[in-house]
Order: sequence, then structure tokens, then C-alpha cells
Amino acid sequence: MHSVLNSVWEFFPGPLLQRPKRLQLAALCHRGEGADREYLLITSRDTGRWIIPKGWPIRGLKSNETALREAWEEAGVTASKADDEPIGVYTYDKRLASGWATPVETLVYSVSVGGLVDDFPESHQRRRIWVDAGTAAEMVNEEELKHIFRRQQAISLS
Repeated sequence: MHSVLNSVWEFFPGPLLQRPKRLQLAALCHRGEGADREYLLITSRDTGRWIIPKGWPIRGLKSNETALREAWEEAGVTASKADDEPIGVYTYDKRLASGWATPVETLVYSVSVGGLVDDFPESHQRRRIWVDAGTAAEMVNEEELKHIFRRQQAISLS
């Protein structure tokens, strides 16, 4: 009976009562080529889990430009180029200051890193690490982001 009610909820009133997903833009920062390609992960400020730089849209900036700005502010990425189109998307529940969670859809832009500096806006709030795609997939929590890293791993090995 419980599974029948869950099924009914998922297809009718549930979607009608859910709030729409909010949008964030993320930078999948990388350096190197082929099997030597590495990806930059940073820690979140609240829980310290491994993530990629991301943030809310910025008025006046294109989506990929916002991803670059977030890469600068959160990881010290400089002299970099972001693709014009996203390479993937993942969703997660963002915990708000109120304690409530809101669903967020995150567009991911590939960012070729030209430089990295130690003094950046959030340098005292985050750690960063370069890892290969397979390791990155194991370190992040979001299943769809794991899939993006695994796809990048397959591309670099082909």
C-alpha cells in the first residue's frame, strides 16, 4: 500500500506542489591532456565536502562567464577559458540559511585552467586539490556529478 501511495504522489500532486529548481553555474576546471588530465576540486565552506566551483547567475554575465568568475572567487583560477556550452548538468539540494533545502539544477562548463594563484577571495575558507577524473568521481557526493567525471575519464582514455 505504501509503495502505491508513493507512486501516485510522484506522478500527480508531488510535482504540482514542488517548487521549481533554482539555477547555478559551475566550472569543471582542468589542466593537462589525455590520460594526464587533472581536475580541480575545492571544499565547500559549510561541510568541507569536495565540490567544483559554482554559484548563482550574475546579472550582465553570460553563464560561462559566471562559471569563470566562480572559479576565480572560490579556487583562484586565472587566465582561463570556459566553453560556450555546458558539458553536463547535475542537481542537488542546497541547504539555505533558514535550514530549508531547495532543489538546484547546476549547468557545468568545461574550464581550461591557464593559471592558479594562492591569494583569492575565498582562499581562507576552502582547500583545493588536483586529481584525475576517476578519483574526482569518488570524492564528490552528487551522483550526476560523478557521472560527468566518469564521462570525462572515458574521453581522456580514448
